[in-house]
Amino acid sequence: MTAVGVPAPPTVPRAVHDAAVAELVAQYRAVPAGERVRLGKKTSNLFRFGAGPAQARRLDTTPFTGVIEVDPVTRTAQVQGMATYEHLVDVTLAHGLMPLVVPQLKTITLGGAVTGLGIESTSFRHGLPHESVREMDVLLPGGDLVTVTPDGEHADLFAGFANSYATLGYALRLVIDLQPVATHVRLEHRRVPTGELAAVIREACASDADFVDGVVFTRDEQYLTLGYFTDDPGPVSDYTGQQVFYRSVRERTVDYLTVHDYLWRWDTDWFWCSAALGAQHPLVRRIWPGRLRRSDVYRRIVALDRRTRFSGRVRTLLRQPQEEPVIQDVEIPVDRLPEFLDAFQRDVGIEPVWLCPLRLRGRSTWPLYPMAADELYVNVGFWSTVPEIPGDPEGHNRRVEELVAELGGHKSLYSTVHYDEPEFWEHYNGPAYRLLKERYDPDGRLPDLYSKVTGRT
Repeated sequence: MTAVGVPAPPTVPRAVHDAAVAELVAQYRAVPAGERVRLGKKTSNLFRFGAGPAQARRLDTTPFTGVIEVDPVTRTAQVQGMATYEHLVDVTLAHGLMPLVVPQLKTITLGGAVTGLGIESTSFRHGLPHESVREMDVLLPGGDLVTVTPDGEHADLFAGFANSYATLGYALRLVIDLQPVATHVRLEHRRVPTGELAAVIREACASDADFVDGVVFTRDEQYLTLGYFTDDPGPVSDYTGQQVFYRSVRERTVDYLTVHDYLWRWDTDWFWCSAALGAQHPLVRRIWPGRLRRSDVYRRIVALDRRTRFSGRVRTLLRQPQEEPVIQDVEIPVDRLPEFLDAFQRDVGIEPVWLCPLRLRGRSTWPLYPMAADELYVNVGFWSTVPEIPGDPEGHNRRVEELVAELGGHKSLYSTVHYDEPEFWEHYNGPAYRLLKERYDPDGRLPDLYSKVTGRT
């Protein structure tokens, strides 16, 4: 039993991990040249439904979902690449530790967050998940296994792995930094006057807060939440039952959560998106089992709807306009945030939106997601549907991409991508990517980044 009062789940012996690696490498090398390969995962947090090669050999990753070791002295963990943050957090909290950045959805995997980026309310201090990686074992497209570090033989791959979306190889083992935790988090929900948002975010990120994020309900109703570790909580709230966390931002000025519940405060209701599936209706919520009120369940429901086109067919029968999904996360320089929100609410009109400040952890920059060192950005997350523009079913998503480019921002690639190829490579450093691809995948065994995130060849 530990400082947070939970038993440590079992870890994976290093010998067992090494044997699993040898087996996976042998399977990978046995796949004939020219045949596509994918590492099979039980869950996904991508919103590019149907993207990727239709015919691909799927290799089982079940043996790579655990934690190998937690070292409380060095505050590091050795983790298998397909371990979910839900499992990783259970293991590290038992030692009174947590990853520096814990993405907000339970089934995001560590390898996925490193190769595909991730973010949360510690990102204003600790950057993105890949910035807490010390070393990785990467299975290259040709079948070789290499250990990559910031200053070793494969330092270029270490730097270029972030935002490569598994097109340069697969991380099978990662060593990451951890930080100590308290038992609880004290939350302060502060309403921000219209016109002061950028300045208040800057001030919050210069404070001693451990966590900072926010919600824009409307342009005239904005909140910033500051979180502080504490071992001396007041009355503790629970948002895993009938209560919904995002509503509390409006209703409370101070709140307390266990550190575990704080890390997963957004997962129970997929931020606020569970409302679209009825999970926030009081009657439905009472009969919807608590163990099934979680983001991966909601995503599977949405995936089924996308595959069957059920909701679209219903709209056609009811003679209602079709809906365009606008599911994106974008990073905007903090001083340009008001411009983005004004244009976004005028041209797209989704509310609420999530705000999460971030700054690179150190002076190192990352070639495939070229953010400036020492620049404070704000991630804006919005996940909904809007009526299609007649004759332009992708118009709102393209408007988002235009806005991001105009304001010097960046767009995460977990969702739909509408750039044409030249514009895409302009934003995501095509020359640097091509050098990495030539060195680590000269035979084109894996798709390139543009093909991977657009489904185009």
